[in-house]
Amino acid sequence: MVQLCSIEQAVDDVLARLPAHIHMGMPLGLGKPNLFANALYRRIAKLPERALTIYTALSLGRPALGDGLQKRFLEPFIERVFGDYPELDFLADLHKDSLPANIHVQQFFMQPGSLLHSTSAQQDYVSSNYSHAARDINAAGLNLVAQLVASSAEHPDRLSLSCNPDITLDLLPMIAKRRAAGETILVVGQVHSDLPYMPGDAELGMDEFDYLLDEKDSTTLFSTPNMPVGFQDHFIGLHASTLVRDGGTLQIGIGSMGDALTAALLARQADNEAYRLLLTDLDVYQWAPLISREGGVDPFARGLYGCSEMFVNGLLVLADAGIVRRKVYPDVATQAQANAGLLDDAAQPDGVSIHGGFFLGPRSFYQRLQEMTYAKRQAFNMTRISYINELYGQEELKRLQRLDARFINSAIAVTLLGAGVADQLEGGHVLSGVGGQYNFVAQGHALEGARSILILRSWREAGGEVSSNIVWEYGHCTIPRHLRDIVITEYGIADLRGQTDAKVIEALLNVTDSRFQADLIEQAQKAGKLPKDFQLDPRFSDNTPERLQGIQARHRRLFPEYPLGTDFTDEERDLLRALNWLKSKFKLTEILELGKAALDAPEPEAFPEHLVRMRLDKPEGLKEDLYQRLLLAGLQATAH
Repeated sequence: MVQLCSIEQAVDDVLARLPAHIHMGMPLGLGKPNLFANALYRRIAKLPERALTIYTALSLGRPALGDGLQKRFLEPFIERVFGDYPELDFLADLHKDSLPANIHVQQFFMQPGSLLHSTSAQQDYVSSNYSHAARDINAAGLNLVAQLVASSAEHPDRLSLSCNPDITLDLLPMIAKRRAAGETILVVGQVHSDLPYMPGDAELGMDEFDYLLDEKDSTTLFSTPNMPVGFQDHFIGLHASTLVRDGGTLQIGIGSMGDALTAALLARQADNEAYRLLLTDLDVYQWAPLISREGGVDPFARGLYGCSEMFVNGLLVLADAGIVRRKVYPDVATQAQANAGLLDDAAQPDGVSIHGGFFLGPRSFYQRLQEMTYAKRQAFNMTRISYINELYGQEELKRLQRLDARFINSAIAVTLLGAGVADQLEGGHVLSGVGGQYNFVAQGHALEGARSILILRSWREAGGEVSSNIVWEYGHCTIPRHLRDIVITEYGIADLRGQTDAKVIEALLNVTDSRFQADLIEQAQKAGKLPKDFQLDPRFSDNTPERLQGIQARHRRLFPEYPLGTDFTDEERDLLRALNWLKSKFKLTEILELGKAALDAPEPEAFPEHLVRMRLDKPEGLKEDLYQRLLLAGLQATAH
């Protein structure tokens, strides 16, 4: 029988009922009950005779304010968007490397780039596939689960795991088995008033919980604002959109490249003539045989089924647009009928168009789900991660559901021999984690008709220095080269499956920025992996940003900066563009050396609202004078 209690009462009971060392599991991302976690953390920090190990992933915190122009930009925005979101005390201490001696935090995935300099976070990182996380956490001695949940007046006897059934549903049978053997394992839930109630597999009876905190959490839910989609990302999305097959299955990730793919699919569906003209201008049809065999450029007659560890905002937008609409069913016989075209979808109450393991997104995403009717939400089944990320267990059904799957994941680098890098720098510092990337790459090879697609920008710029993301070698890999399949950059598509090393190198050179092709050819030839007389196909010798920007200028309507909406005001969009330009072009030391006189900047009257927003309309002293000049230079350089 579930016990209703306050946060402090729950902490008292947990301390009384569990052994000295508490092993607490909390969901990845949004589903952490921060208020309870903070109360337990603070209590144990004062009890040196007790110990706490936290098992979790993607612990979310407000962006670091930084200083200077960044701080002036972020401060009002963070206040507006994140409101009274309660920061995790343990995360703040991780950033400072000041965890109490009796507390450890083990994560299998981290907020990208946020804990690169935390020695405790780096040392206690656990490199596990998402699908293995429940197994590993259970084996570590888990004895406490704490989670945010959603409630519904229509279903007072149930709770929904909402944003995070992913690992919890896999853990519950393991917990039941250990409880039957006599172990004490406690489950604590806290209802959040703004968390969407997701029906289906995410629904649990009250008795699955030992404690339910009697005060609903009504603090601001953490959100991930949509960021601008740059020209590189848009061209990546356009190329990827041609490989998505009508009637197939789609998995996409969070971030601007995923948003770009969503935008391209929306154009393919609703603005097909303009979409095709753009593809022709881009010369995409040099990959026509591959596109014809694996994808298409027509609007979606049958629609797509979303099977994604993360139910991203883009999938919801595609569902609202009628693109993600292909229903799948929970039994083999019905699914086989659906595949044969013999089923009346409207007469089947249990069909779903999206399976997701967790969700996280902008405020508009949560609001859209909240506003939907219960019946509409039934099309989105949040479920255990083992169902989505693996084939074994109901394999026959999954194979019938996951027709022509396109598993699309991002990378930060790809080697010329086809290995993908996504989670870690070559010095050993973890950026994020492998998550489910390997799971989906493996499925891309295991499922008939499926393809694994790695997407990445071919080059990056920081501090005025431009580097290639396609490299000869790298001191780490997330996806080994024997699992190479398709790689897409802004310059095109490289089909690597079943190819020789020399052909793989050639295909990747074809989608490499032309500023780096000659050096890479030389390295490959020196290693004996390319013939000495190798010549690059002339069609790919003009892989330049300038060529793509020219195409963009001719089809401006199909390159929205925020295709899925934004939390930024008009002035903030301009400012963000300017700040990103400054960051890419200058190093701080160079700026200080240059001084304001060397910067080509307009007069303050050109951007009065922007200067007011940044509190630089009336600069005081040399430093603010320089900030104003820098900002004006950036605004002028990036003005639309």
